[in-house]
Amino acid sequence: MQKRANEISAPAQNSVDRLVDHLFRRESGRLVATLTRIFGPSNLALAEEVVQEALIQALNLWPFQGVPDRPAAWLATVAQRKALDVVRRESRFHALGPEIERAFWQTRAPPEAVDAVAFRDELGDDQLEMMFTCCHPALGADARVALTLKTLGGFGVSEIARAFLVTETTINQRIVRAKRRLREMRVDFGVPQPDELAHRLRSVLECLYLMFNEGYLAGSGGDLIREDICRESLRLVLLLADHPKMSAPEVHALSALMMFQAAHFPARTDGNGDLRPLADQDRTLWDHDLIARAFRALGSAQDGDHLSPYHLEAGIAACHAAAPSYEATDWIAIRRFYEQLLLVKPSPIVGLNRAVAIAMTDGPRAGLVALDAIRDASELKNYALLPATRGEFYYRLGEYDRAAQEFKAALNLSAVEPERRYIAAKISACGIGAI
Repeated sequence: MQKRANEISAPAQNSVDRLVDHLFRRESGRLVATLTRIFGPSNLALAEEVVQEALIQALNLWPFQGVPDRPAAWLATVAQRKALDVVRRESRFHALGPEIERAFWQTRAPPEAVDAVAFRDELGDDQLEMMFTCCHPALGADARVALTLKTLGGFGVSEIARAFLVTETTINQRIVRAKRRLREMRVDFGVPQPDELAHRLRSVLECLYLMFNEGYLAGSGGDLIREDICRESLRLVLLLADHPKMSAPEVHALSALMMFQAAHFPARTDGNGDLRPLADQDRTLWDHDLIARAFRALGSAQDGDHLSPYHLEAGIAACHAAAPSYEATDWIAIRRFYEQLLLVKPSPIVGLNRAVAIAMTDGPRAGLVALDAIRDASELKNYALLPATRGEFYYRLGEYDRAAQEFKAALNLSAVEPERRYIAAKISACGIGAI
């Protein structure tokens, strides 16, 4: 066996490794969701375990036997058989066996059809139903996000820990507690009853919104954006938006917001990974096809009579997307959107953004007055963007010493390397401006 292992070329092994990693990202969530539907949410840990074992088996076998024509189908078959073997060994299988056997064979499809399996449940997509399971309102917001990222997004515990700026132990504890809570409550897999659907859908949307924000505004490290997290949350919200029973106006509004924001990714950093704020971005680099899709989604979001925070935030993003330049942006409309947003979602962060809009309509001095009204909010105590914004306003007023003081305060609070480099450059610019 050792001799055969040595005969595997490094390129071939690397090719298999890359394929398995891709399948882990793209297929593991679907496989876990399918198995959870078959065996029940109480067996979520089992579903994750057998999918992981199937991926390991692929790493061990494919370099020798070659990659199957349908690798995703191969993984699905192996994982389902492993799960069935485990459940058969447990005493409770005698009570549940016939039902599980039927579900197993109904789900199992010929290899050429596995990639397009149409599952039996109401939504027709196990991943969508898994979303409602992971985002049960009985779980805390952080637990919902962590469980969704791990179960549906194919993220490892270490990746989630880095995103949330906590230890792996903390994330593990959140996930373990969440699974235990789902098991104790005997939560059903799938879409809730109609009288619960609206409330549960809000919980799902809140989770996806938090996921996207976590990736869009990295809290520390060398990456300004965690595009993988952003694109996964966008993928999941688009699954909701594309389904007729889930296509509520709020869903379309959130999908529009995410698409508007994701369209900026190519321009948010330069070739060196340095920050490019909205005012300095090359708008020709924006993903204009994605912006067009976002405008269509925003049109679909107007069908209802309820104005959600997602509608207002998407409206703000649409103003930026439609503007030929930062200066030509409809800042009056953006200011009104933020004032409405403060009524439905009071937050010092919203107040800070409103102050930026005020500075653009009434001048930086008016912006400073607006910031003074929120500067003592506890949520902004360690928020680098507050002193950074004050510094920008003072810089525009020509008060370079005060601007430099604010930028230095922002630098002390920032833990994101591209952001720190940008703030350091602003401090240097204050010295040049004072000359």
